[in-house]
Amino acid sequence: MRKMKKITIIIAIMMLSAQAFCQDIDNILRQIEENNTTLAALSGRKEAARAENRTSLAPPDPEAEFGYMWGAPGGKKNVNVRQSFDFPSLYSSKKALSEQKNNSEEYNYRAQRMEILLTAKKTCLELVACNALMNLYSRQMANAMTIAEANRKMLDKGQTNILEYNKAQMNLAGMESRMKSLDAEKKRLLAVLEGMNGGKRVILEDSVFSTPVIPYDFESWYESVKDENPALAYLKSKAEEADKAVKVVRRSTLPKFSVGFAGEYLRTEKFSGVSVGMSIPLWENSGRVRQAKAEAATAKMEVEDARMQYYSSLKSLHAKAVALQDVVEGYRKLFASSRGDELLYKAYMGGELSLLNYLLEMEYYFSAYEKCLESQRELADAVAELEAFRL
Repeated sequence: MRKMKKITIIIAIMMLSAQAFCQDIDNILRQIEENNTTLAALSGRKEAARAENRTSLAPPDPEAEFGYMWGAPGGKKNVNVRQSFDFPSLYSSKKALSEQKNNSEEYNYRAQRMEILLTAKKTCLELVACNALMNLYSRQMANAMTIAEANRKMLDKGQTNILEYNKAQMNLAGMESRMKSLDAEKKRLLAVLEGMNGGKRVILEDSVFSTPVIPYDFESWYESVKDENPALAYLKSKAEEADKAVKVVRRSTLPKFSVGFAGEYLRTEKFSGVSVGMSIPLWENSGRVRQAKAEAATAKMEVEDARMQYYSSLKSLHAKAVALQDVVEGYRKLFASSRGDELLYKAYMGGELSLLNYLLEMEYYFSAYEKCLESQRELADAVAELEAFRL
């Protein structure tokens, strides 16, 4: 008896604490975006890469030389200061390439952010299913405790036999075992979410799936979302980056110029003036244009391949989601028309069902309920992947 009261108190405390700190999935995802250490590192890496991209726009460093040659009378001193520069068209191409690289870094960050938040959302959906099962089994454990206690009293009075009493005890033990297993799974999922939330506490007590309706026409839906995926935008940006790199390499084959000051100083004479130079790229850039063009062509092929893979993946997920919508709707109608667990309990307590029939009916109910929850979770997972770009 004490054990049953203790279990009831624990369940009540869990439910009260859950109500006090309830958070929804969207709120948790916002927290994770703010506190996730991986995202913080990715953001820092993005800014570092953008800063590095800007350094390529600076002109080369000036050069200064000083020479002293011994001799009589007094030796000779030479001074040279030079500043080299490229053609203006090369600077404009470098600037365009730098801006495109910055765009690529931004899309890359968004793509990785989307993957992290999608993983977090799917973990939250697992937790919602776990909560729903815990709600069901907590009710059933309370019923099982009442049934077990009633059978104990009936056994003491000789109104039932040991077999019926053992059935009631085994039912209670099964409920307790299932609740412990679900509680351990819930703690595991919360630990995963807390790790993604920078170690900060997360509490999610939602037990009902909220899934938007997916339209049956895939092609029209795909046309409205095909350009929203940041992973595809990243690959497209990299292809544009490769095209701009071709222009930079091609214009790098133009001569470079330098201007400066030159001076030669003897004991008796001094010479100074302007120096002008030009470097002619004969060998350094040999083959680089062909390489850049090949890389640009490869990048475009990768974009087309990724686009086809993305289309196929979404089409498969869409078909799965549409099928699951029908399955979930079927379960909804089934549970709306069938007797619920509470009705079965009332029927048993009213003497309409034997203990054996009650337990068998509950097994059927549990099986159907868990399959329904699994279908709802799979549907929510599919929708989360289809609409991951909205995260």
